[in-house]
Amino acid sequence: MTDTNQQIDKIRNLPGFIAALDQSGGSTPKALANYGVATDAYSGDDEMFDLVHAMRTRIMTSPAFTGERIMGAILFENTMDREVQGQPTADYLWQVKRVVPFLKVDKGLADEQNGAQVMKPMPGLDVLLQRARAKNVFGTKMRSVIKTDNAAGVDAVVDQQFEIGRRIVDAGLVPIIEPEVDINSPAKAATEELLKSALMRQLDALGDGQLVMLKLTLPEQDNFYRDCIEHANVLKVVALSGGYSREEANQRLARQNGMVASFSRALSEGLSAQQSDDEFNAMLDASIESIFQASNT
Repeated sequence: MTDTNQQIDKIRNLPGFIAALDQSGGSTPKALANYGVATDAYSGDDEMFDLVHAMRTRIMTSPAFTGERIMGAILFENTMDREVQGQPTADYLWQVKRVVPFLKVDKGLADEQNGAQVMKPMPGLDVLLQRARAKNVFGTKMRSVIKTDNAAGVDAVVDQQFEIGRRIVDAGLVPIIEPEVDINSPAKAATEELLKSALMRQLDALGDGQLVMLKLTLPEQDNFYRDCIEHANVLKVVALSGGYSREEANQRLARQNGMVASFSRALSEGLSAQQSDDEFNAMLDASIESIFQASNT
């Protein structure tokens, strides 16, 4: 069985969740601040990315971080291009930890229109996908945001996600399609109704063997995305924490059968640069176990 087939099998059939380690340039200072590294600790982007790579390396090399509970990890482009313990990051994740590597490929959000934010243009996408394939990355992730129950906005987000998703499939990678519904939306349940209809329409238009994954906000109605989970073209449906605390995100996730976590901030909650390795590893182990148990339903 090839690595790709092993990775597909792992994501489809084995327990675990996806660790989102893909904070990009705009969100890196906040991620570092939450980790106990103030902005006066670095000068310029190079030093900032060195520090965030050190944080991610500490997470990835922790004995708590293995493929037994973590099925995949989403990387920022800067992280993909670096090394962990002398190996390219994606190779380290799969060869050492048996964690499937993904790459964040979007360039951020466009201005809000019709209650939603589509993704900014990605002029270098095809070259980036080629580089990702060469570095043994399995899949990608790209995020849009929907704020209200405006059908035009929802359709614009989903149509763009699948248009680019097909290009990613054609490049030999599996896209994680992420049309996030804002957890603070005053019409969250109604927005989710529109989103599910748009998702099913696009999923039904995919060809045989065109595999995608979905990353969705934890829904108001339990098991709301069952039809997506069971769709032949969907490898996995994962959940974003979306601003919920880890405790609330876990409680909501545990009620969604077949949906697993893809948490970022909720995964790193409580981790600190000031912790000893024993303290850090114990905190990460407890976080991973709680998310793993919530995902295993």
